[in-house]
Amino acid sequence: MTDAKRGWQSTVLVPVFAPAVIVTLLLVIGTISNPELAGSLFSSTLAYITETFGWFYMLAVASFLLFVVLVACSSWGNIRLGPDHSEPQYSFPAWFAMLFSAGYGIALLFFGVAEPVTHFASPPAGAPETLDAAKQAMQIAFFHWGFHIWAIYGLVGLVLAYFAFRHGLPLSMRSALYPLIGERIHGPIGHTVDVVAILGTLFGIATTLGLSVAQINAGLNYLWPSIPVASNVQVTAIAVVTGLALFSVVAGLDKGVKNLSILNMVLAVSLMLFVFLVGPSIFILEAFLQNTGSYLNNIVERTFNLQAYTHSDWIGNWTLFIFGWTIAWAPFVGLFIAKISRGRTIRQFVFGVMLVPTMFTFLWFSVFGDTALHLIMNEGYTTLISEVQADKAIALFKLFEHLPLTSTVSFITVVLIVTFFVTSSDSGSLVIDSLASGGVMQTPVWQRAFWAILEGVVAAVLLIAGGLSALQTMTIVTALPFAIIMIIAMLGMWRALVIEGHRDVSLQHQMQVSRYSDNSLATNWKKRLAGIVNFPDRTAVEGFINKTVMPAMQRLSDALVEQGWPTKAERDPENGRVYLEIHKPDQLDFIYEVRLREYLRPDFAYPEMRRTDNNEQQHYYRAEVFLRRGGQTYDVYGYDEQEIIGDILDHFEKYLHFLHISPGVLPWNMAEHDEMLQPPTT
Repeated sequence: MTDAKRGWQSTVLVPVFAPAVIVTLLLVIGTISNPELAGSLFSSTLAYITETFGWFYMLAVASFLLFVVLVACSSWGNIRLGPDHSEPQYSFPAWFAMLFSAGYGIALLFFGVAEPVTHFASPPAGAPETLDAAKQAMQIAFFHWGFHIWAIYGLVGLVLAYFAFRHGLPLSMRSALYPLIGERIHGPIGHTVDVVAILGTLFGIATTLGLSVAQINAGLNYLWPSIPVASNVQVTAIAVVTGLALFSVVAGLDKGVKNLSILNMVLAVSLMLFVFLVGPSIFILEAFLQNTGSYLNNIVERTFNLQAYTHSDWIGNWTLFIFGWTIAWAPFVGLFIAKISRGRTIRQFVFGVMLVPTMFTFLWFSVFGDTALHLIMNEGYTTLISEVQADKAIALFKLFEHLPLTSTVSFITVVLIVTFFVTSSDSGSLVIDSLASGGVMQTPVWQRAFWAILEGVVAAVLLIAGGLSALQTMTIVTALPFAIIMIIAMLGMWRALVIEGHRDVSLQHQMQVSRYSDNSLATNWKKRLAGIVNFPDRTAVEGFINKTVMPAMQRLSDALVEQGWPTKAERDPENGRVYLEIHKPDQLDFIYEVRLREYLRPDFAYPEMRRTDNNEQQHYYRAEVFLRRGGQTYDVYGYDEQEIIGDILDHFEKYLHFLHISPGVLPWNMAEHDEMLQPPTT
């Protein structure tokens, strides 16, 4: 198949793709038909959800934070996100650098000055524009962008990494439900979960794009006053920057996007260092330490503070919006941090994700927020308050007025916002497209282009309908069902960890039986050597699975049925696998599966041959064993029937011992396994 044909081949999962697109288009069409009515509906919906479900959001986020910390501190923290012998893909410095790059973005540029100044002028409690108001403003900013939002990202990333890399399930939110509903994740329930994840991510990205263009518009107006601050300018900015993101998607500029991300990091850190050096440096350092201490001292009280006695809409406009936005954005960021964390232990993952970005965020708000407060309180720049209250998007540019190189720094900031916009749209399109394809990561460019365009359309329509209020509403609305899904995913993760703990105890007490007897070692070592240095093609491994593994399973199945054990051996040619299933009523079923897996041929495979330069990737195949708990990462290609049966019986014996020592463990799936487990993308 040519590259052109492959580029247009669809990978969409229709039961997920179609509902997500239909719901989005209905919203877009309805909003365009009557923007005034839509805006009014958005406002009333926001008020209703804030008043009715505010407690649920706060309790959910608190439970996410508590769960990830407790799991990391428990014995489960030693479990690797991958097979037990796996090693991290990236060194600690490289991994921390990527977490660092995920720790800033449009939100920090938009709220770094605006939020502290707004809370200083209008605190949720106490007198405004006082010393206590300044302290409270920074504590609130730290609370909104601290451990809680990274616990949300961390939970989603942990769930995705655990079930994808350790259990061989699709890199999709539906996989988190596997311990609770089994292989029904591939049915309507799993489709619904992914649809909600797509909608949440789509509107989360739309909110980010809306904030981006508002700040771009403010920056352009500041640099060139002839450009007005208006919705038509912002819609034009969405179209232009979405076009840039679309170009990178269609052209496949992976290196360009990667370099753009590096540019983002360099510009953001340079901007922060510039403000720190020309601003009140000593005050910033002192405030950073004091604010961090105050944040840690008051974290429990602020976590459960819903302003129940004040009847204010402040919580909805700030805390619930930011947490809801984070929940909606969580599939995107969670998938990113999951992909770079394969091989890490759960403890390394949690503390890395929680500490590195949070510390950078605290430093960012200390540099920009405390510099602004210092200008207001000590240098009399009180007009900044009214300017920020009139338009939060201009806050950063107004701060630059009192710093050197104002025009240059403002122009660099606009460029940084645009580059963030492009990379967020491009990466977000990839994540949404992966969810809409059932967890497939290699998708055609036209699908990613479709989602990039749809993101821009949704952001533009919501801006026209009601500006930031409409964006806030859709973020909080879509975050509500996804928060429920996250709670279910958290329970699924806990369930899987409990079962894994029982399995480890079982393995510690179970005798390991050698696959080769002493008499056969002399004859089998040559066969083992051939299996190590040979790299068979697909036809050879498929033939082995069908002609050796399947007959061995069938012989064992017949013998077990004669012994009164409900057993079946099945072939699934569509997914390149065969499996033996032993069903025990009211117990955890035993499944032994041999799955065809594809890998790139290593450079050392045939050192005397040169790789071709026609971009054709040469592959080899393995017949890998998968159990209920996931892939075992070893290849049985070359075994004979007796050795296959012996390997199955080894695992079956451990399974029986597991049932013996854990009688209270309920099955993951009580229903018949009618839907086959899809193989993960290699």
